[in-house]
Amino acid sequence: MNNRRRQQLLESVTPLLAEGERVELTSLAKVGSVSVKRRVLTTALVGALTAGTVIATVQPRPMYWALTDLRLLFFDAKTATGKPGKLLMVLPRELVTATPASKALLGLGVKTVLTVEGQEAALKLTFPPAFKAAGRDLASRIAVAA
Repeated sequence: MNNRRRQQLLESVTPLLAEGERVELTSLAKVGSVSVKRRVLTTALVGALTAGTVIATVQPRPMYWALTDLRLLFFDAKTATGKPGKLLMVLPRELVTATPASKALLGLGVKTVLTVEGQEAALKLTFPPAFKAAGRDLASRIAVAA
């Protein structure tokens, strides 16, 4: 993430910080997963409606994230300006565990899965090639899932 975008993210995070809380790491990731069935159905439906002139794909939602010493915060990255948008999710750090970072995107990116204590569903984070170092760093700073 470039310095300007990082600064914009820090400006969004700063008013939300508790006294003494500090930001450790920031970056961008695609959050969530899309089933193969949904991808195939979307592609087929759009192809049929447009007589094959348009092909659509479904992807996980891109989000900016900031890891503090207390929390993991997620902000909307799908804004018209590209600047961090509204706060979408806050996870208390002591309740989050992560799987070790592993290869994704044909081996070019990195992925990890976050599990939040008390929640059934896990949260898959995929880091594109430009952000894979931050993905590894995030996975190493969060407690390892058992």
